[in-house]
Amino acid sequence: MAIFSYRATTIDGTVVEGAIEAADEKSALERLKNTGVIPLKLYVPEEGIKKKFSFRSSRGDVLTFTTELSALLGAGLPLDRSLNILSGISESREMKNVVQSILKSIREGSSFSDALQRHPKMFPQIYVNMVRAGEAGGVLDVVLEKLNEFLESSKELREHITSVMIYPTILVITSGLSIIILLTYVLPKFSVIFEELGGSIPLPTQIVLAMSNALKSYWWVILSGVIGGWILFRQYTKSDTGRYKWDAFKLKLMGDVIRKLETARFCRTLGTLLKSGVPLLQALNNSRDVISNKVIASSINAVSEGIKQGKGIAVPLSNANVFPPLALSMIKVGEETGQLDSMLMKVALTYEKSLNTAIKRFVGLLEPVMIVGMGLIIGFIVFAMLMAIFSITELPL
Repeated sequence: MAIFSYRATTIDGTVVEGAIEAADEKSALERLKNTGVIPLKLYVPEEGIKKKFSFRSSRGDVLTFTTELSALLGAGLPLDRSLNILSGISESREMKNVVQSILKSIREGSSFSDALQRHPKMFPQIYVNMVRAGEAGGVLDVVLEKLNEFLESSKELREHITSVMIYPTILVITSGLSIIILLTYVLPKFSVIFEELGGSIPLPTQIVLAMSNALKSYWWVILSGVIGGWILFRQYTKSDTGRYKWDAFKLKLMGDVIRKLETARFCRTLGTLLKSGVPLLQALNNSRDVISNKVIASSINAVSEGIKQGKGIAVPLSNANVFPPLALSMIKVGEETGQLDSMLMKVALTYEKSLNTAIKRFVGLLEPVMIVGMGLIIGFIVFAMLMAIFSITELPL
């Protein structure tokens, strides 16, 4: 038996918190529902403590909002009452203001999707379109549940990518700092010694000392150049041409990882939209917007034209030649059997698992390359210092 902390609300909107003992999370939820409250959040106490010290983000706020609103609507509460409860219990001031604004718009006669669309920084277009489809079909609670699953899977994918990149990032930072300390603090001390002793200095040492002097004397120029170059690069990649060329370069550099990532994103988004009742052409256009690589995204335009011409989705996707063969085969089977939405979700799950392996393989290859590269730089500096030390014996007394 495990202890679960919970946050719930009663039918009249009173928020209650406490702890419950159950075999697993599902059993805990059932026990809570049997007591007459509506569960909003369920977690083990340790996770709750960690969450208090975690940084909040708009994505996290949207996920929490979707989870809690889905629970309230699923319990039979009307939308305006559910939003009123959420505005009172929201821990984020920004989210509280947004929910209050949405509630005000609804009470003035706007639909829920139109109210959400007035906050594009918080709710992306795909979120609004899915809610609009749920409103039209009278299944808003079901759509919110699917949205919750979609946001959860997207969050897990982002967290996995972030976690595997922590070690390479730390490695680059520590190695870079070590090189800077060697060039700006250690080497200048040797430079003073050699100037006092006189004599010729080995070429490798001269190169390293020149780098050290340049870094000490013109660090502001170097720093300004790096910052300026970064700003120019960012401005260039914001343009359509620059972004396309940069994405094409990334596709050549790590095509396997990017293709699997975009396949998983595209298929999960499209499958979720189709399950929510969004028409295929609109769902495809929305799914294209979640693809970050412009080379792959531009290929989806031809798929839209193929659907308009009655060719379906499998053949135009195959002609686009941007997704892996296995994914295309599964999509074709799903289209032929009339289960395209379910098959797309299976494709997404397959490539999310495959992506984890591909990322681990890529990082596993990246780490030794970075270690060897940084080791060669530091090794050259140390070698130059040793050559200078050994040459001291050759200097005239």
